[in-house]
Amino acid sequence: MSDTSSLDALIQALRRLPGVGVKSAQRMAFHLLQHDVEGAQLLSQALRQASVSIRHCERCHTFTEAAVCDVCSDPGRDMSRLCVVETPADQSAMERTGAFKGLYFVLMGRLSPLDGIGPRDIGVKKLIERATDGVVQEVILATSFTAEGEATAYAIGEALKPRGIQVTRLARGVPVGSELEFVDLGTIAHALADRR
Repeated sequence: MSDTSSLDALIQALRRLPGVGVKSAQRMAFHLLQHDVEGAQLLSQALRQASVSIRHCERCHTFTEAAVCDVCSDPGRDMSRLCVVETPADQSAMERTGAFKGLYFVLMGRLSPLDGIGPRDIGVKKLIERATDGVVQEVILATSFTAEGEATAYAIGEALKPRGIQVTRLARGVPVGSELEFVDLGTIAHALADRR
């Protein structure tokens, strides 16, 4: 084994992170080894612990250490509203707004036929079971506004509408604090069409 095999392994491991290329991974590895060995050890321990103890919530699929996450087990949440998001990061963003007090269902992805990701792969069947439990009255589709996110929202909406569930979609429009001349035309068009 060469002296650099551990370093190469660290760089390759860091490259697995989204948006991290070879140079960024090298910078991170060199920084941790040269300036923050204690931080590297803490990172290693935290990753090991998280990979062992974190699992998916039985009700909403988000990450949790318990069988049911804190949001799903909170009796103060509005159980009649279910917000469908693609990832735990999306759920976290929604929670940070403080504007939504209902429950969530985390798909852990979105439909992408070109990548072989279909409804079974993102738990649409379990979502429909959850949404038709007799308590949920509104399903809010908060998937991204990409082609895949739109296709996912459409498929879920079509599956739920015949079941008597109110299905709504996040509005899209001009960002707060922006000037119209700098907003892309698609966003302006959608904002105009969805005006209230």
